[in-house]
Amino acid sequence: MSDHAQIVMEAVRAADRDRYLSALYAPEASRTGLFALYAFNAEIAGVRDRIREALPGEVRLQWWRDVIAAGSVEAASGHPVAEALVGTIATYGLPQSAFQNYLDARIFDLYDDPMPSRNDLEGYCGETAAALIQLASMILDPQAAPKFAELAGHAGCAQAITGLLRLMPIHRARGQCFVPKDILAAAGSSPEEFLTGDGGAGASRAVEAMIALAQDHRTTFERGARDLPDTLRPAFLPATLAGDYLQKLGKAPAKALTSVSEISAWRRQWILFRRATRGW
Repeated sequence: MSDHAQIVMEAVRAADRDRYLSALYAPEASRTGLFALYAFNAEIAGVRDRIREALPGEVRLQWWRDVIAAGSVEAASGHPVAEALVGTIATYGLPQSAFQNYLDARIFDLYDDPMPSRNDLEGYCGETAAALIQLASMILDPQAAPKFAELAGHAGCAQAITGLLRLMPIHRARGQCFVPKDILAAAGSSPEEFLTGDGGAGASRAVEAMIALAQDHRTTFERGARDLPDTLRPAFLPATLAGDYLQKLGKAPAKALTSVSEISAWRRQWILFRRATRGW
């Protein structure tokens, strides 16, 4: 493994342990591409944490747009993750439009505007987490990947909504509301009320509705995953953790407002191993 490839792999191991472990179940020849994809995701997902104002974040996202559009190592300016991503896109013929759409969706992360609706939330999940699963599938098995694009959509929504529920205390602390306004309204709440204090009387109902939405996508994903070929299984492995997280969140919905939900490292590794070796 080259020095740059090692740097990229270590970046994923440090920032996204679950995707790192899932990539180890992929054929060795595919891992460099998967690590490049996942390192890119970790880099973009962390932009909000490294800025104080939205404009520098937009500038950073634009830099990534330009690098991807140029498609050259020179444009990556010696950035290990960018160089690895450009190489991966070229090697596997990944569509640049998927990355541009991903970056467009991630603009939402930089601001404190509330999520407008459930459809907008599912669209956000589709352009981010689901897109990553589909791109990973294209790296692993480009012939089979298109047949499971819809399944990637459900898996990505389950994974992303679960992740937003887990990180809700962090988002609330900095004034972000990923719970859609229409879900909040149905629960008798609003973004303004949800972000203050204990979230108000409707907060728990809103969390329960988000859990139910994630469960709907997870159920559809798990049902369809029975037909998933072994070649694509590593791309979908991280989404299989959603079930255990949602089960824990469902036991105490109100707690999700103030505590980041976790399951033990050994449990996560066991789930990934079981799904990787036994399937669905």
